[in-house]
Amino acid sequence: MLKIAIYGKGGIGKSTITSNLSAAFATLGKKVIQIGCDPKADSSINLLGGQSLMPVMNYMREFDADPEKIEDISKVGFGGVLCIEAGGPTPGLGCAGRGIITTFNLLEDLNLFEIYKPDIVLYDVLGDVVCGGFAAPIREGYAEKVLIVTSGEKMALYAANNINSAVKNFEDRSYAKVFGIVFNHRNIENEEEKVKEFADKVGLPIVGDIPRNQDINHFEEMGKTVIEGDPDLPISQSFLNLAKLLIKDGGMK
Repeated sequence: MLKIAIYGKGGIGKSTITSNLSAAFATLGKKVIQIGCDPKADSSINLLGGQSLMPVMNYMREFDADPEKIEDISKVGFGGVLCIEAGGPTPGLGCAGRGIITTFNLLEDLNLFEIYKPDIVLYDVLGDVVCGGFAAPIREGYAEKVLIVTSGEKMALYAANNINSAVKNFEDRSYAKVFGIVFNHRNIENEEEKVKEFADKVGLPIVGDIPRNQDINHFEEMGKTVIEGDPDLPISQSFLNLAKLLIKDGGMK
């Protein structure tokens, strides 16, 4: 089982990249679980035809009880991807990071991985602050590899640096390691030079290169990933190539 956490600054495109990667893995014949770890709970919407999914934390508040089975808190999306959203507390009350920890503990109690037996698990994680529950995928053994999504924008690179530093703090405990950078273009001035300079500085490879592309927006308006919309598009091939690289590095066929 290949377990990947995807981090990056809020608004940098993590959910778009995560859902397209999930769709790419599924297209390549893999059984995939995608777990959204952002309080906005919008990670999986483009795998579900534009439909939202009730987050775990919302379920627990609404029914004042833990779900009894995985089906209570999940939906199956494009390519058979099993989608789960952690969600967060009532706005202004409580810690969003605790919602992630609560969700992870619940998924263990429900034997998610033993029952579903996925090939790939993707965690879509808010990365502006890598502490508490937001660090759970990298410090609790849930993920093995980390992808850091960034553009050439100053604050995106600042967040990427913080994420890389946070992951390195756990390296001596045999936790997750950064696999590389996914360069999500915003077409700002000298962007490629800025991202390459950052990658060289921190010693990380750029493993994914996602150009700014209107096809992404076009298919998201329909509630789809570009993989579902047209897998033969060049932008779709960018995601498929990254998925193939991760599969190969993970020793999977």
